[in-house]
Amino acid sequence: MTTTTEIAQIADAYVTALAALHPNLATSLGLPGAETRLTDFSPDGHDARAALREATRRDLQRTQPAHDRDRIARDVMLERFDAEQENDDAQDHLRSLNILASPFQSTRSVFDLMPRDNQQHWTHIAARMRAVPQALRQYRASLQAGLDADLTAAQRQVRGLIEQARVWTAPDGFFDNLAAQGAAQHPSLQTDLTTGAQHANRAYNQTAEWLNNHYLPSATPQDPVGPDRYRRAARAFNGIILDLHETYQWGWDELWRIQTEMQHTADRIQPGATVPQAIHILEHDDNRAIHGEDAFRQWMQNTQDATIQSMHGEHFDIAEPIRRIEAMIAPPGGALAMYYTGPSENFSRPGRTWYPTGGATRFPLWRELSVCYHEGVPGHHLQIGTTRWLGQSLNRYQRLLAGTSGYVEGWALYAERLMHELGYLEDPAYYMGLLSSQALRAARVVVDIGMHLELQIPPNEPYHSGQTWQPDLALPFLEQRSYFPKNMLASEVDRYLGWPGQAISYKVGERQWLTARETAKNTQGPAFNLKQFHQQTLTLGPMSLAQLTRETAHPT
Repeated sequence: MTTTTEIAQIADAYVTALAALHPNLATSLGLPGAETRLTDFSPDGHDARAALREATRRDLQRTQPAHDRDRIARDVMLERFDAEQENDDAQDHLRSLNILASPFQSTRSVFDLMPRDNQQHWTHIAARMRAVPQALRQYRASLQAGLDADLTAAQRQVRGLIEQARVWTAPDGFFDNLAAQGAAQHPSLQTDLTTGAQHANRAYNQTAEWLNNHYLPSATPQDPVGPDRYRRAARAFNGIILDLHETYQWGWDELWRIQTEMQHTADRIQPGATVPQAIHILEHDDNRAIHGEDAFRQWMQNTQDATIQSMHGEHFDIAEPIRRIEAMIAPPGGALAMYYTGPSENFSRPGRTWYPTGGATRFPLWRELSVCYHEGVPGHHLQIGTTRWLGQSLNRYQRLLAGTSGYVEGWALYAERLMHELGYLEDPAYYMGLLSSQALRAARVVVDIGMHLELQIPPNEPYHSGQTWQPDLALPFLEQRSYFPKNMLASEVDRYLGWPGQAISYKVGERQWLTARETAKNTQGPAFNLKQFHQQTLTLGPMSLAQLTRETAHPT
């Protein structure tokens, strides 16, 4: 059994030790013991976590796998450790500042994942809010070290953080609302909660002032990170060495293919309609829309529940704890893209989908069904929930920490396509939603690589033919090709520029999942069974895309 091997014991010890050094991560994973602390994002804090990783790497390298699953587990850990070390060598943690996934957001979003069921839980929340000032001081110490070493984030990202702080600390902003919610349930904690919210608000305001007055003037005005840093980031997010010029051209080919299919689908929605005309119909059809945030959240919940019931037993065998999911409305202030948070290790906290409304009160549904499939079942919730559930065959690192964005997001995008293949998107309106989603992900490959490597737009492409990609070309292009809302796409452009290499992981990952499936079909011939392929592949656990390709090409 995997859980008794020496490698499994090393993995378990690493997770336990890392959770103690990284309280935000511990809460994300649902691990107890660090509820009142926040992660130390100072250089010293980072070095402590790096030292733990390197000690664990040495232990793994001297240990022989007990069996093939043990070998897979060791390879998974060593690949991630190598990628993390490469980023450390470049000191990327000293410029970890972007609008979506930096310590600035983690220090706030960790509160979203804290339980709120009893007085003890709210006592933890109050104490952790009081810890925000120290956490942000420690984070600023890393940014200051980056300034001293001439390693800075882009000004665009700094301005985004300043705006996020403004939203979170406004009257009735995030921390005030959190304190009011707890005080309403437990009046005896009102003083502690109110004081905690004041500490957190003041700390974010002070950090925003420091960013504006001290960091911003020295931040780089350059948005593109260049080929060296981009290759490193793309490797970290995908776990595979990519030919970036080939991937860029493939992104264009995919986008052009999807656009042709969108035109065919527009004609199904209304004969003779262009794509913009068909989407205008879908956007303004009240029979295909829901009014009100609460009603929309309930529609998402009902959709998730119905999909799980329909999928279970027919296309997947879904373990009982994974059949529970919660649809949530995301707090304002973050990026305007739906996201998922996994269940806690013991499933006491369920997996959750989070939808940022951006202030909208009317929700056309044509695009949202495939988004539900992406974030829920058979997408993120099925994959991540299954990984959590596989305690007998995966070690604790594999269940809680393993994988890459390419593996995870690639599976979720593959899941959207799979639902069409299984007949769940026969309605041309919902199929157009899938195609819009696919177009956005293909456009991400083009824009992300194109902007950061400053590549030329192909001469046979009508949009600014032959010009070199610049950030101001991205938003109109995304609007024209994906038809997502402008405010969401503006947030997307900032995200790509601040998080290089992540945006391509959806289509790059889907490509590798499709390759793995095609390889299995060719190898197994008439014996190939789709349900069995999904089960066998998912039970290998999360891994890099390169390892996914190796393991599925030569199954044991």
